Amino acid sequence: MSIRDLAEKAKDKKAAYGEDIDISIFDEPEEHQGIDDLSKLPPEIQNAAISSGIDITEGERAGSFVQLDHTVIYQKIQDAYKGQIEIMSVTDALEKYPELKDYWWKAVPVDQDKYTAHAELYPMHGYFIRVLPGQKVDRSIQACLMLEENARTQNVHNIIIMEEGSEAQIITGCSLSPKVNEGLHIGITEYYIKKNAKLVFTMIHNWAPGFYVRPRSGAIVEDNGLFISNYVLLKPVKSVQMFPTAILAGENAKARFNSLLYGLKDSKIDIGSRIILSGRNSSGEAISRAIVADNSQIYARGTLIGQNDESKAHLDCRGILFSKEGIMYAIPELIADKAPGSILSHEAAIGPIAEEEVEYLMSRGLSKEEAVSLITQGFMDVKILGLPKHLEDYIKRMIELTQKESM
Repeated sequence: MSIRDLAEKAKDKKAAYGEDIDISIFDEPEEHQGIDDLSKLPPEIQNAAISSGIDITEGERAGSFVQLDHTVIYQKIQDAYKGQIEIMSVTDALEKYPELKDYWWKAVPVDQDKYTAHAELYPMHGYFIRVLPGQKVDRSIQACLMLEENARTQNVHNIIIMEEGSEAQIITGCSLSPKVNEGLHIGITEYYIKKNAKLVFTMIHNWAPGFYVRPRSGAIVEDNGLFISNYVLLKPVKSVQMFPTAILAGENAKARFNSLLYGLKDSKIDIGSRIILSGRNSSGEAISRAIVADNSQIYARGTLIGQNDESKAHLDCRGILFSKEGIMYAIPELIADKAPGSILSHEAAIGPIAEEEVEYLMSRGLSKEEAVSLITQGFMDVKILGLPKHLEDYIKRMIELTQKESM
């Protein structure tokens, strides 16, 4: 059966997790003119991009990709990095490289649910990023996916290929114009980490209280490959549901998922990760830190599947409840799949901020608000993400701002 046929059959298939969404209520986005410099973005779009970790000056970036609604409006590789990386619309990449079809829907099933099906049936570009063999890119690559119009849908399909021996950091910022309160973003991302390659991928989401988000992603990691996925959500959202999978197919393959989640207002956040340990001596780790405020709900899921006797992985999920109206679920799942020698473990804890910690800090001269803020920043440990210092500092400032707004 063709990919198209599989998508047609799955176009009404509900997702395994999260509330169902009627995709038909959202309109198609508008077309936009391209730009030749990020400083030419409208000020409100620039501010939204910056709030999602995007460097408008590109001073700390090796290359950039920006899609606004339906249109790829900007793509650029800095001169020093030409010959090391490729960045373009995935639509253009499929035309340039017919062999890219061999990667299309290999890490994510097209018939996983109605959202993957919709992305195939109604394509709206997305980015193709490839790091060439042996290239170790010393500045981050950035991609920005944004919506400018209210009540629209954006569905993109992204492909990232880390060729053998390559290394890079990619920062993806997803955000909205201030006039957007509702809409739907569907983002398909497939990662291919070849032998001895390393990718640190950081996704920063900055949505709106009436907005729905349905990312679907998967990674295939070969021998001695390393895939690190960081996810940061510090703003209200109507509903976000994602459960990315890393398949550790190669020997000594490694994956790590890190997430920092701040539930605000009526946000419904269902974030998980799945690591499948197929390769000999493969290993994985999933770390989640979540704060529940207001009426928000957070589901923190994690699944480890050991398929090789010489494999090991660990889950670490912790949450703090700031509100009596909030709800948090920690849902760890460990599966030994015909691999009795695989070592799988988990830790999970949910609770309030310890009163004695607050009192201790207050005894040192801090106000209660300052004490709670300091404890929160320590709990949301940005260092677990392994980011460059300038981006680490940026996320710390975002956490501080979120904390002040929520109190």
